[in-house]
Amino acid sequence: MATTAVTQSRSSIAFSGTVYWAWNFFGGLAILFALWWLAIHVATLNPALSHFASFGPGPAFKEIGNLWSNGLIPKALQTSGARLGAGLGIAIAIGVPIGILIGLSRRFRELSNSPFQLMRMISPLSWEPIAVIVFAGWNQAIIFLIAVGAVWPVMFSTAAGLSKVDPAWFKVARNLGAKPWHVVTQIIVPAIAFDVLTGIRLALGVGWIVLVPSEFLGVTSGFGYTIQDARESLEYEKLMAMLLVIGAVGYVLDSICLALIKRYSWHRG
Repeated sequence: MATTAVTQSRSSIAFSGTVYWAWNFFGGLAILFALWWLAIHVATLNPALSHFASFGPGPAFKEIGNLWSNGLIPKALQTSGARLGAGLGIAIAIGVPIGILIGLSRRFRELSNSPFQLMRMISPLSWEPIAVIVFAGWNQAIIFLIAVGAVWPVMFSTAAGLSKVDPAWFKVARNLGAKPWHVVTQIIVPAIAFDVLTGIRLALGVGWIVLVPSEFLGVTSGFGYTIQDARESLEYEKLMAMLLVIGAVGYVLDSICLALIKRYSWHRG
């Protein structure tokens, strides 16, 4: 009886939490779209601004179905996703090892602080003219721009996580005969998982922001290209539809990162 009561209590709490989340989620979106509709409605009261009606939520949602059926959204998801994944993968492959080195070596941390901080403050898009010259194609240039912007959150989050690890753990591991690889895989990686995943989440946000403007020029596919094409052809409902899709995809990616943080870190409840 006691076990059944506890199970029912937990189920009730979980259901209440789901209802609370759904209320906030859909309630917040409802407020956003209501404000969006109101802004367009007020603007179109002026006959000179009647063309702004194409920017409204109704035409945008209708256009999403058309863009999906003609394959434009799936193609953009594939090409932009590939660029984002490649750039983020490079950022993780570079940022995590260097972050571990920063956290372990005081000398390296002191020497690298000023150049890393200087380079971090350079906008990733500022590298665009150089990337176009260095790389043979725009795909490689876009991947480079994403990696340049995404590497810093991964690197510094990794270093910050490692700085919180008790040095006594390493001494105990060495006394027990642990090899350097064992120290990395059994102590460092589990201890900094939360911080690394948090850095990846931040890097994903940066990469997603860099991706779209990087696709404005030089390529014929992706979210940025589609927005640029809609602007030039004056298809404003298409433009707004793609903005909605970009926001939705970014939200889903961020939610996946958040779920991984909760699942694979020591901080999960």
